[in-house]
Amino acid sequence: VCIYKYVTESTFDAYMWQILENKQKFISQIMTSKSPVRSCEDVDDTALSYAEIKSLATGNVHIKEKMELDIQVSKLKLLKAEYTSQKYRLETDIARGYPAGIAALKERVAGLSADCKMAAHALAKEEGKDNFSMEIRGKAYTDRKEAGEAFLYACMGLGKLDAERQVGSVHGFTLTAFFNVLSQQYMVSIGGKCSYRIEISRDALGNMQRIGNALAKIPEELGKAQQELENVQRQLAIAKEEVAKPFVKEAELQEKLERLAELNVLLNMDEKSPAEAVGLDEEDREAYDVRD
Repeated sequence: VCIYKYVTESTFDAYMWQILENKQKFISQIMTSKSPVRSCEDVDDTALSYAEIKSLATGNVHIKEKMELDIQVSKLKLLKAEYTSQKYRLETDIARGYPAGIAALKERVAGLSADCKMAAHALAKEEGKDNFSMEIRGKAYTDRKEAGEAFLYACMGLGKLDAERQVGSVHGFTLTAFFNVLSQQYMVSIGGKCSYRIEISRDALGNMQRIGNALAKIPEELGKAQQELENVQRQLAIAKEEVAKPFVKEAELQEKLERLAELNVLLNMDEKSPAEAVGLDEEDREAYDVRD
């Protein structure tokens, strides 16, 4: 399907395209595939296309310049509105988002650092001798198999609907068991300054190995948290630089606005009828008056 649009210069076409432009502005605000929003733009790309065609149909040089300026100013205003929205978002992030994130990460880094020290003691071995010790329901164990069996018995006694329950501790870390409804698995939370979760199996020694692996990974978690903290601090610094930057096309926008104001005064658009504004001759104005 081919659609042809025929436009004749210095005719009533200019006024008709003006009507189409105004209609398109309102239609395009609601007929969109995007998610609903709380605000609508004044013009969009389709409306500007109608304005460009309208300008071709006008013979008056000043009218053509005004229409072109209207298009350019509209585009610049959209860019400035986007810049302003981005600036407000950055200001909010600088005031609340980044400080809250940095504070939380600093707290996590401090907690992981303290847990690293406890974990190092739990994993230490002296002259090839295992430094293992665990307390389950008030009883101390130094043998991994016995501790694993006692730990498994304590965890499996927990009902699926019961609240989480502390079943013991290992080198200063608490062991709290609970049933995860989503994964349908028994879990244990290893609690220090931070917490670390693992799944519980029916293998007694396997559970002891999982607990040891979780403690061994704490230094790795500390490194990730420190890297994330550095990234957020760097993002904050970049955001402060970006929010201080002015709108790069502000001078161009003001220049075009001033010229547009001059053209409006020159053409005296407010006091002219639409037919006179687009430069129609007397015969065309009479036809326009009859149609009106």
